[in-house]
This record gives sequence, C-alpha cells and structure tokens, in this order.
Amino acid sequence: MSKGPEANFWSTIRKSLPNKCFATRIENKHGGGVPDVHMIWDHLPIWLELKTVKNNAVKISPHQIAWHMAYFARGGASYFLVKHLSSRHLYLFEGRSGPSLMEHGIASQDAKRFDDLDAMFNALRPHAASILNPKPDALRPLAPRPPDLRPTV
Repeated sequence: MSKGPEANFWSTIRKSLPNKCFATRIENKHGGGVPDVHMIWDHLPIWLELKTVKNNAVKISPHQIAWHMAYFARGGASYFLVKHLSSRHLYLFEGRSGPSLMEHGIASQDAKRFDDLDAMFNALRPHAASILNPKPDALRPLAPRPPDLRPTV
C-alpha cells in the first residue's frame, strides 16, 4: 500500500532530523487545527503543519489558521511547512502567516523558500529561539492575583 505525499514528506523529515531533535507526528482525525508534528529541539518546542502542493494553492482550514494564530499570540513557535511536489522546494511560513498563506499560497510574501531540509532546519532553529526567548524588556509581569473572596470561617 502506497503512502500519500504528506506521509512521505513526514518520513523524509523524520529521517533528516537534526541532532538533539525529537519529533512526533500527531494523528488528529477530528479537526481542531492542531498541527501535524510536535518537535522538541534542544529545549525548544516547535509545532509544524505539513502540506504538500502541486501548484501555488495550499489547502488549510480556518481551524488550522486559528490554532496557529492563537499559539503565536501567546509566544509559541509554530509553522506551516509546505513542499512543492514538482520543484521539491520547501516553503516555511510562521504560524501567524496562515491568512496570507490561504489567500496567496506559496507565492505569499511571507514565504521563506529552501532547496532542502538541512537549509530549512538551519533557519528554523534560530528563528524559533528568537520567538521563544524574547528580549527581557519584552516580558511583562503577571497581573496580581485577585484577593480570595471566600468567607473565612
């Protein structure tokens, strides 16, 4: 039984993972937008939504866009990784680029194009680190906890 293009893409990625990188493919048949792959790479958690295309258009759901937007808004590193099947180029998009990816496909100005997985991984780690380790002045203190309003006995 042959596997589909996305399963083959995952197999290629799994065989090409860098050192200190552990990745798991998530089988989510119920929707909700959770990405296909969770990686932990030398203490950096990264989520990848894998897509394969034959032309410019990339099929992503509103749930996938919403998940990536919410995760990014809370400081997480998530990406759409798209493989063009005929050119074999890889296109990496930040999770927050979902609306642009849906509208413009791989021709989106948000695309970072790579010729191979090694080049993509070499760019991915420092980018994810910059998202997950913001400058200290960018951190805001937590809001104070509201007082306990339960009656004392």
